[in-house]
Amino acid sequence: MDQAAFEPALADASQAGRFDLYVNIHKALRLYMTDTLARVGRMDPADDGERAGAIGQLRDLLEICDLHIEDENRFVHTALEARRPGSAAHNADDHVSHGQAIAALRRDAAVLEQAGPADRAQAALALYRRLALFVAENLEHMHYEETRLMPILWAEYSDAELLGIEHAIVASIPPMLMARALNWFMPALPHGDRVAMLSGMREGAPREAFEGALAIARDRLPAGDWTRLAAALGLPSAPVGAHPGLRLAERW
Repeated sequence: MDQAAFEPALADASQAGRFDLYVNIHKALRLYMTDTLARVGRMDPADDGERAGAIGQLRDLLEICDLHIEDENRFVHTALEARRPGSAAHNADDHVSHGQAIAALRRDAAVLEQAGPADRAQAALALYRRLALFVAENLEHMHYEETRLMPILWAEYSDAELLGIEHAIVASIPPMLMARALNWFMPALPHGDRVAMLSGMREGAPREAFEGALAIARDRLPAGDWTRLAAALGLPSAPVGAHPGLRLAERW
């Protein structure tokens, strides 16, 4: 990606407070990617449990990345092209490259999984290095979307229309993958955004979905953050195991 991707956003001060399609999902993805990179990097390739755990988290991440590419292609790029033809072309090319990188990471993970004891350290290093490049490329790509494409969406769509796009994306996500994503949304977002997300779910989502999300928040957040969140939502901050929503989250 060229240096222009790092120039200031094209939006002016009048865009402050506008609804942003990218910001929250990108915070969750950045945390998920960097945590997975760190886990693969510190993995002991000779330890069967560590190796399987790191490969499992990587595969889960790649499934979410596949879904994210699909959702952006289907919903966001379609919206961009509908009102600003050609504006999604650069991003679409990036998505093709990311799909190829995901396939290569899956192959490297399989090589590590099948490697004999003498070859595991080198296979683990190769996987780590490819994953590091994938994360680096995605960090640049997300910056481009936030600073170049979001201003175009603001110029062409009202906040109500942008919210409609997000609702369509959320409705298309299988519950199991939504639960996996929420495991990274909750620790990645600031307090106010967590409150807004869960308040919206309480008003518009099925009760089981809201309770499952609460259970994920309780499990993933530090105790102080959970207590603050529960207070903001007007909920008791009981111990994690006391909440029935945990069982719902486990089924997602």
